[in-house]
Amino acid sequence: MAQNIRNVAIIAHVDHGKTTLVDGLLRQTGTFRDNQSVGDCVMDSNELEKERGITILAKNTVVEYKGTRINIVDTPGHADFGGEVERVLSMADGVLLLVDAAEGPMPQTRFVLQKAFSHGLKPIVVVNKIDKPEARPQEVVNEVFDLFIDLDADESALDFPVFYGSGRQGWMTADLAAARQGGEGKNLQSLFDAIVSYIPAPKDDPELPLQFRVTSLDWSDFVGRIAIGRVHRGRMKANERVVHLSRKGTQREVNLRGVYRFVGLSREETKLIEAGDLCGIYGVENIEIGDTLAAIERPEAMPVIAIDEPTMTIVMRVNDSPFAGKDGGKFMTSRHLRDRLEKELRVNVALRVEPGDGADSFKLSGRGVMHLGFLLETMRREGFEFAVQKPQVLFKTIDNERQEPIEYLTVDAPADAVGKVIEILGTRKAELLKMDRKGSFTRLEFTVPARGLIGVRSRLLNATAGQATMHHVFHGYGSFRGTIEERTSGVLVSMAQGQSTFYAMDGLRDRGTFFVGEGVEVYEGMLVGEHCKDNDLVVNVVREKKATNIRSSGKETFVKLPPPRAFSVEDALEYVGEDELVEVTSKSVRLRKQYLKETDRKRSDRRSETA
Repeated sequence: MAQNIRNVAIIAHVDHGKTTLVDGLLRQTGTFRDNQSVGDCVMDSNELEKERGITILAKNTVVEYKGTRINIVDTPGHADFGGEVERVLSMADGVLLLVDAAEGPMPQTRFVLQKAFSHGLKPIVVVNKIDKPEARPQEVVNEVFDLFIDLDADESALDFPVFYGSGRQGWMTADLAAARQGGEGKNLQSLFDAIVSYIPAPKDDPELPLQFRVTSLDWSDFVGRIAIGRVHRGRMKANERVVHLSRKGTQREVNLRGVYRFVGLSREETKLIEAGDLCGIYGVENIEIGDTLAAIERPEAMPVIAIDEPTMTIVMRVNDSPFAGKDGGKFMTSRHLRDRLEKELRVNVALRVEPGDGADSFKLSGRGVMHLGFLLETMRREGFEFAVQKPQVLFKTIDNERQEPIEYLTVDAPADAVGKVIEILGTRKAELLKMDRKGSFTRLEFTVPARGLIGVRSRLLNATAGQATMHHVFHGYGSFRGTIEERTSGVLVSMAQGQSTFYAMDGLRDRGTFFVGEGVEVYEGMLVGEHCKDNDLVVNVVREKKATNIRSSGKETFVKLPPPRAFSVEDALEYVGEDELVEVTSKSVRLRKQYLKETDRKRSDRRSETA
């Protein structure tokens, strides 16, 4: 049975078309009924994934092709979710490496490919989106080959097959000339044939005692926790007693209540899964990612999957603002937060949680602002309410030297904005490595401290009229590069609680830009705008116009305030200063000072100066 299985992961940079290609593979193998209505990117089932158009959580599906069972794993492309990539690659024997025909290899391409090579996986290169007007497939293949060399790929990996096509249109071909003409056959058959012939079949032996490693978890209201992974040895049977070996070193005998096999996008009960195949099991309480299930006669734990260490941390605390609980939040106490974070630790292997300085605070460490921001946004939508401090990078001491996380950054910007981009990143201690012309844009590659990236995206977008795109990936630890300037502008801080008025805000419009609109409830110490100067300014945005017996000309009906600046959770994390907090509720994302009263802020500043 193992000879008729192929386990393949699809890896790529963000937005290079992984999930769309999976859609095509599912459609052309009859996974969907002819009359079944399905949308695009069906593998992106999470609400945030659909909104952002990126894959955050790794997921697997199965297609049948000419008698071969192909397990396909769709992986995240963003480096902040590298913990997901690391886990699922341990289930695969080969990878489809997707590269955009215009953009070519990007930082995350390097990141995911390096992970694939560390697992010894054989690659098939797919040059996707060849229908783009600016496509340059031959150059992209050369760049991919150079990347393979740079990552010390072995001889077998360098002899990779290449396919060209369009995942959205559902066709691939190994013939570049045919691809330029729009493809031959207009299907994915040649890619399926390559998967069967080039990706090695599992070498796992079904005759040896059982060994199964958990790589992800799911939940069912009917059976409880479902552990998903690969059978690396032996056979997984329902209603059989096995040994549960936790990654913490403990072991106990348990009974498997049931086994699932994957069928398309769903799963169904089965009695047996042989070595080399993927499956889900239920009935084992407290099973975690990285744990092993093994035969009683040979209880051997599999190696724990190595996960990249966190590089950034934030402090989460109970929301104590005057508006706490007024937005319909269901879970606001420290106990609620603790229970939710403990639940997250079971499935989010790249996350670390420690007690904070106070009884009502927690220190969360992760792979970046997006990784942590995704968790906070998910909790917000679940009804949790809390406040978080500005992200801080995690330093290390290596050979008695203080070192900090360094990111590899790629920026694509219009040619006339290159100088501005270099200037902005220069203030963030970035070092320019390479500069290439890519059509009407210029690609700039830097190494930059992770702390230098906090808040830089909005500055680059402003400097390039919204045209710049930036991507970064963890590069390693390097020497501390010195202090980096904080936010250059001050903020407008509300001095009173109440409802913002047009009269008050119209009188302040020359002092900066606003974060709130007219008629919005604010409180003392809340940030209501950005000051046009570098100092903070306490303002009254709830002041009302004094009533007189003189008829008003109705200025409000003719003059409009500029639209307020909106913040997502990640935007807010990147914006706040050291003495500020992000208040996150189910309905709002607000910015505030840690000390709401001005006298308390001045007292804190004096203590800091004295210290």
